[in-house]
Amino acid sequence: MLIKRQAYNLLKKKVQKNKVILLYGPRRVGKTTLLNEFAGEAENRKKVKFVNGENLIIQKELSSRSIEKLKSFAGNADILIVDEAQKIPDIGLNLKLIVDHIPGIEVIASGSASFALAQKVGEPLTGRKKTIHLYTISAKELVDTYGETRYKEILEENLILGSYPELFNLNSLAEKQDYLREIVDSYLFRDIFEIEQVKNPKKIKDLLTLLAFQIGKEVSLSEIASSLDLHANTVYRYLDLLEKSFIVVNVRGFSRNLRKEVTKTSRYYFYDNGIRNALINNFNPIELRDDIGMLWENYIVMERLKKQSYCQILSNNYFWRTYDRKEIDWVEERGGKLFGYEIKWKAGRVKAPKEWLEAYKNAEYKTINKENYLDFIV
Repeated sequence: MLIKRQAYNLLKKKVQKNKVILLYGPRRVGKTTLLNEFAGEAENRKKVKFVNGENLIIQKELSSRSIEKLKSFAGNADILIVDEAQKIPDIGLNLKLIVDHIPGIEVIASGSASFALAQKVGEPLTGRKKTIHLYTISAKELVDTYGETRYKEILEENLILGSYPELFNLNSLAEKQDYLREIVDSYLFRDIFEIEQVKNPKKIKDLLTLLAFQIGKEVSLSEIASSLDLHANTVYRYLDLLEKSFIVVNVRGFSRNLRKEVTKTSRYYFYDNGIRNALINNFNPIELRDDIGMLWENYIVMERLKKQSYCQILSNNYFWRTYDRKEIDWVEERGGKLFGYEIKWKAGRVKAPKEWLEAYKNAEYKTINKENYLDFIV
C-alpha cells in the first residue's frame, strides 16, 4: 500500500513561480519518489523537466553560469526539478540565474546533505527559496494509511526498526535488519566522507555509538574526546557534520531565570530509531531491552519534530535541567508561551519540578506517555 507523504501537500502548497523549493532529508527517505509523484501529477497540466545532479552532463549544463545556456537547458519547461542538486558546482548561483531570467519557471532542488546544498545555495538564493524537510515515515502517515489500530499494533516494531520507507515493503524481520545494516554500512556517512575531509572515518562511527547510549542525557564534549582520543574541537566538528547530514538532532538547554539552570550542554537524538539500533547491533524485542526509555524518548522527540515541520508549527525546542538534577525532557517555546513535557514509557503522571513552576508561572506542563502520546505527534 502506498504511504501518502505529508510533505507532498506541503510541496504543492509552497511551489511558486520564480522561486526555488529546497527539499532536504536523509538518504533513502523517499525524496526521489516524492519528486517523481509530484512530477507525474504536474505533467497533467504543465511541462516538467526532471534531472539528476549525479549525471555528469547535467552537472556541466547546470554549472555554466551562462544565462543563454541555462535558458536553452530549461527549454519550454514550466517546472524544473533537480534531484541530488548538491552534486552540481555553483548550483545556487545557476538556480538564481534561472529564476531571475526565465519568467514564470518553478524550480525544485533536492539534497541529502544540508551542509553541502546549503553552502552552495545559501547566499545566491537569499529571498528566492523555501525549504521543506522530508523525514522517515511519520506516525501520522502510518495512521492515515493503515488506521490507528494497525499503527498501534506495529508501534513496538517501529520503536526498534524505525520507519525508513523501504521497511514497509519488506516482509521478514531478517530482511528489515539487513536493510538497516546496509544503510549504516553504505549510505549513512557517504555525504560526510564525500564532501568533508575526515581523517579517521572510524571515529565518526565510534562517536555515534557513544551517542546511542546517551539519548536523553547531556553530552560532554570533553568526556567523548577523552574516550575517542580526539581533540574536543574535532568532536564538535564531527557532531556538527552528523547533525547537518541528518543523522542526529541537537537540542540545547533552556534558561531564562535561574542561575542554576544547565544551558551549555546538548542532548542528541537520532533521526531514526532503526539506525540507532543498527549501530549498536541490538534488535531485541521490547521485553528483552533495558533501553526502552531511551527508544521511547527518541521516538516521541522525532515524531514531534516531524509534526512541527509538516504542520508548520513554529517552535524553539529545548530540554530543561538544573545543576541539582531537576529536569524536563522537552520544552517548547512558541506563541510567547512555554510548554514543558516529560516523556515516559510507562503510564502515569509526573509532577512538574517545583523550581520550574516557580520560575515560569505561566508555563504549561504535561506528561507524554503510552496513554496520551498520539495527540502530541499526529
